[in-house]
Amino acid sequence: MKLEALDIFVVGTPPPGWGGHYWIIVRLTTECGLVGYGEVYAAAVGPEAMKAVITDVFSRHLQGENPENIEIMFRRAYSSGFTQRPDPTVMGAFSGMEIACWDILGKARDRPVWALLGGRMNERVRAYTYLYPLPHHDKAAFWTSPEMTAESAVAAVDQGFTALKLDPAGPYTLRGGHQPGMRDLETCDQMLAAVRAAIGARADILLGTHGQFTPAGAIRLGAAMERHQPLWFEEPIPPDDIPGMAEVARAVRIPIATGERLSTKAEFGAVLRAGAAHILQPALGRAGGIWEVKKIAAIAEIYGAQIAPHLYAGPVEWAANIQLAASIPNLLMIECIGTGGEFHLPLINHAITVEDGYVVPPETPGLGITFDESLARAHQYSGPSLHLEMREAPCDYSNGNNFEGGAPRT
Repeated sequence: MKLEALDIFVVGTPPPGWGGHYWIIVRLTTECGLVGYGEVYAAAVGPEAMKAVITDVFSRHLQGENPENIEIMFRRAYSSGFTQRPDPTVMGAFSGMEIACWDILGKARDRPVWALLGGRMNERVRAYTYLYPLPHHDKAAFWTSPEMTAESAVAAVDQGFTALKLDPAGPYTLRGGHQPGMRDLETCDQMLAAVRAAIGARADILLGTHGQFTPAGAIRLGAAMERHQPLWFEEPIPPDDIPGMAEVARAVRIPIATGERLSTKAEFGAVLRAGAAHILQPALGRAGGIWEVKKIAAIAEIYGAQIAPHLYAGPVEWAANIQLAASIPNLLMIECIGTGGEFHLPLINHAITVEDGYVVPPETPGLGITFDESLARAHQYSGPSLHLEMREAPCDYSNGNNFEGGAPRT
């Protein structure tokens, strides 16, 4: 059984675009005709350039190899160009194809991937979702509206979710960390207060930020939000500043979560050693794939840390998250896009469902999904954007800030 061929789908997301502007799905085929699907989350270059990277990584490190040999293929990609460090673009390309290898291996053995990872530890996997606008909401005003956010929170809890995430804390700016404005502090406080008043103790609140702040700014915000008892304070400062994140972790009485922008056990291990976070959020399509994140989860156990796989991508990474989550003892929860995503679910023929706030890991072989290639081709992406983009303008201290979630521009 040797890996023979690679195909790449760049799938544009229709409005409202939850999950990013597009998703990069890879298909690997063996000489004996077995097919596996994976998803590349890292996309710091445009789709055409990323397709070239994926093709190069495949031809150099995977083509002609037995898909069982995950470890040697990982070491080839990790060491390529005399690096032996986590290059996010190369590791992103490898991660997606590594996921496809596991899909192939499960199909070859007629077993779900979780069965090949040590067996099923979790019969059900707890799910959380961002709070998204309801159909009748003003989608531009939603992100800083305590009333609309609270209404969305009630709807999500009524669907069974026991954890809800929101990010009302201001802009993600490429300028790096900043001090939050007083309007941002006030808005954040009002938003969390409204959600807590609406849902009571029915669900945890997850305070989402994305590296917006300096350590001092994150401590200011975190201290102000402690009264709402969030379960976590997500990536409060840029992810490369591990000592700064450890400073925040020591100063704030909210657990720190991080990981969606980190890659491989090298970076996650540094976070754990520094005491910078006790909730890790690896994105399987960037962090090295299923086997590498299984290792990260094992290391995290030693430090009393839990795993909450990240998802702001397509349904193939979601399926991989579920397989991993089923197999690890220190799982906290997984991210979902609502109850699966209006475009995500048709792409995998509704093979996975969120019911009462939980996902039951599939029993079907491989990742447990059937990928709809015809639907993917009907939504090929051809725009100029990256998967996600940061804003150039600085924090607005005069008029406040209103970041419209992760939705693409209309």
